[in-house]
Amino acid sequence: MNPYATYQSNSVTTALPQDLTLMLYEGLIKFAMMAKRNIEQGNIQDKNTYIQKAQAIIMELQLTLNKSISLSTDLNNLYDYMQGRLIDANIKNDVAAIDEVIGFAEEFRETWKEAMKLARKR
Repeated sequence: MNPYATYQSNSVTTALPQDLTLMLYEGLIKFAMMAKRNIEQGNIQDKNTYIQKAQAIIMELQLTLNKSISLSTDLNNLYDYMQGRLIDANIKNDVAAIDEVIGFAEEFRETWKEAMKLARKR
């Protein structure tokens, strides 16, 4: 195993749950942007791979929702919508659909960062 892979593995296994959620949002943005780049370059195979990775992250975010909180239902619906947009992007090579997913993910990431800051102040 190379040192970078070891570092990445250690940072995930030792991260706090709130940090893991932030990492998921960042990974979603990264893979969606890579999928977009591959659509633009006509690389269909890699586009599909990156969209599938983004979809897996959204699924993980859905699994981590606390179902006893009413906001979770709304978030789950948004995640479902994002999944649908990724399917559209994959089938139609739709860059606009990817951009929409990236926009949502960036908004979620920034909101999550603010929530983490507020929680630390308590």
